[in-house]
Amino acid sequence: MTTSELPRRNPGASDRTCTTPEPQPGAPSRALRVRAASGWKKFMRRSETRQETET
Repeated sequence: MTTSELPRRNPGASDRTCTTPEPQPGAPSRALRVRAASGWKKFMRRSETRQETET
Protein backbone atom coordinates (compact mmCIF):
# COMPACT_ATOMS: atom_id res chain seq x y z
CA MET A 1 0.00 0.00 0.00
CA THR A 2 1.50 3.29 -1.06
CA THR A 3 0.45 6.72 0.07
CA SER A 4 0.96 9.87 -1.90
CA GLU A 5 3.12 12.53 -0.36
CA LEU A 6 0.97 15.23 1.23
CA PRO A 7 2.19 18.80 1.54
CA ARG A 8 3.61 19.59 4.96
CA ARG A 9 1.65 22.15 6.99
CA ASN A 10 3.04 24.52 9.58
CA PRO A 11 0.83 24.71 12.67
CA GLY A 12 -0.89 28.05 12.97
CA ALA A 13 0.13 29.24 9.54
CA SER A 14 -2.82 30.17 7.38
CA ASP A 15 -3.77 32.88 4.96
CA ARG A 16 -6.86 33.84 6.98
CA THR A 17 -6.82 36.90 9.17
CA CYS A 18 -8.95 37.10 12.29
CA THR A 19 -11.41 39.94 11.98
CA THR A 20 -14.45 40.75 14.02
CA PRO A 21 -17.67 40.31 12.10
CA GLU A 22 -19.50 43.43 11.06
CA PRO A 23 -22.60 44.01 13.19
CA GLN A 24 -25.99 43.51 11.63
CA PRO A 25 -27.61 46.70 10.33
CA GLY A 26 -29.35 48.38 13.24
CA ALA A 27 -27.51 46.32 15.86
CA PRO A 28 -25.44 48.18 18.47
CA SER A 29 -21.68 47.96 18.22
CA ARG A 30 -19.64 46.20 20.90
CA ALA A 31 -18.31 49.53 22.18
CA LEU A 32 -21.85 50.84 22.61
CA ARG A 33 -22.96 47.66 24.43
CA VAL A 34 -19.98 47.91 26.82
CA ARG A 35 -20.72 51.58 27.49
CA ALA A 36 -24.39 50.83 28.13
CA ALA A 37 -23.51 48.00 30.52
CA SER A 38 -21.24 50.24 32.57
CA GLY A 39 -23.92 52.93 32.64
CA TRP A 40 -26.49 50.37 33.80
CA LYS A 41 -24.22 49.28 36.68
CA LYS A 42 -23.80 52.91 37.75
CA PHE A 43 -27.59 53.42 37.55
CA MET A 44 -28.22 50.35 39.72
CA ARG A 45 -25.66 51.53 42.32
CA ARG A 46 -27.36 54.94 42.50
CA SER A 47 -30.80 53.38 42.93
CA GLU A 48 -29.50 51.17 45.75
CA THR A 49 -28.08 54.16 47.65
CA ARG A 50 -31.32 56.14 47.16
CA GLN A 51 -33.40 53.27 48.56
CA GLU A 52 -31.20 53.13 51.65
CA THR A 53 -31.57 56.87 52.32
CA GLU A 54 -35.36 56.84 51.75
CA THR A 55 -36.04 54.03 54.25
